[in-house]
Amino acid sequence: MAHIHVHGRERIQFANTEDKQEFSKYPTKAGRRSLSRSISQSSTDSYSSAASYTDSSDDETSPRDKAQVNTQGSNDFCVKNIKQAEFGRREIEIAEQDMSALISLRKRAQGEKPLAGAKVVGCTHITAQTAVLIETLVALGAQCRWTACNIYSTQNEVAAALAETGVPVFAWKGESEDDFWWCIDRCVSTESWQANMILDDGGDLTHWVYKKYPSVFKKVRGIVEESVTGVHRLYQLSKAGKLCVPAMNVNDSVTKQKFDNLYCCRESILDGLKRTTDIMFGGKQVVVCGYGEVGKGCCTALKALGAIVVITEIDPICALQACMDGFRVVKLSEVIRQMDVVITCTGNKNVVTREQLDRMKNGCVVCNMGHSNTEIDVASLRSPELTWERVRSQVDHIIWPDGKRVVMLAEGRLLNLSCSTVPTFVLSITATTQALALIELFNAPEGRYKQDVYLLPKKMDEYVASLHLPNFDAHLTELSDEQAKYMGLNKNGPFKPNYYRY
Repeated sequence: MAHIHVHGRERIQFANTEDKQEFSKYPTKAGRRSLSRSISQSSTDSYSSAASYTDSSDDETSPRDKAQVNTQGSNDFCVKNIKQAEFGRREIEIAEQDMSALISLRKRAQGEKPLAGAKVVGCTHITAQTAVLIETLVALGAQCRWTACNIYSTQNEVAAALAETGVPVFAWKGESEDDFWWCIDRCVSTESWQANMILDDGGDLTHWVYKKYPSVFKKVRGIVEESVTGVHRLYQLSKAGKLCVPAMNVNDSVTKQKFDNLYCCRESILDGLKRTTDIMFGGKQVVVCGYGEVGKGCCTALKALGAIVVITEIDPICALQACMDGFRVVKLSEVIRQMDVVITCTGNKNVVTREQLDRMKNGCVVCNMGHSNTEIDVASLRSPELTWERVRSQVDHIIWPDGKRVVMLAEGRLLNLSCSTVPTFVLSITATTQALALIELFNAPEGRYKQDVYLLPKKMDEYVASLHLPNFDAHLTELSDEQAKYMGLNKNGPFKPNYYRY
């Protein structure tokens, strides 16, 4: 945690949370207080870049030090301001309009309560869209406790609305790293409540429970994980023979890969860049690191606006796809001097190194579209010879000794969730997938799922898609008996083999 002086004022910079795998150290309470003061100056400005009502009072008290109760008299939550609940409720109602699949799942399954007895501890972005998922899980019979997987993406008023309805939520926009782990801990550990299901985005919650609460971890019926980073960690645990519960890899289900990763990033990359930098894309030189689903989505959007886009790739198949789509495939070090915008989409670490940051031209915009904040080596920029200047919420100018500036967005964290919002409809698809994965794992008979990582069954992927088709007034063709027999298919699906690439 580096203290950096900017124009005489001390500002505290955050270290990364996602990659912190050893969770034993807690800063002191006094250290935490000074943190909360610096946060209120930088990360939680009243002109929050996410479309979100944000309290504009200069409230320097950390939410951890406030005594708040909801109207039912409960204080089992920690949010920025419980009084914002009404605004949050409106945000949630707006999100519900575009998440009809979750609402119809709610209606269909409300009678039988497939999650009765489920105690779900969740760690995701806390937005109006997630709230619709949480309230759907509650309607299906689950008890939930929730925390944030990202220190910047929480909509404070939505967290307040959830806390008001009685869901214990521990999250606020602009947490420090210590706050982040404290919130996770408060979700997991209570005397009277023990989680039996985990819903995670990024793997931090899973790792915390695994490290700190091994007895809880062993009794969990299943884990649902929705990010590349988190899934990677689960496979590591599985390989080491330490995964003692079944886990569902939702990230690689078709409905998540294609929609959340491809179509969503195609829309939200421009949103995040425009809101933070007001940049004009026509003729700009842009390098996108990684041509997976996220990279493909970003490139489609940037190309459509007339940007000159090049790709970096390690995988020959993805590289060949990029070539066929009309993009030049290069090494970052070959082109870094010419680039106006650098975007990482790999899920890896140190994709943009300090040496490359040193060689960038003045005014180059650097941002990350992958889940973890490990892709850009931001830590190396916290050094005495460089000056950080906060110019807007989520926008820092990093100034080199010769006066060169690099524009860093969201301190290298996820651009679209930190600096803009994500289309609600896409999140409906992912959230429905998560809900079905929880139902599947929670109700699976003994022995169906062993201690391993599983993909969502194809039938469920198709079901999620079918729930969303009424939105477009789309009418599916049905196979005749003869056609079904000819293709060797059941008339009701699944329609493709498991290895099919959509």
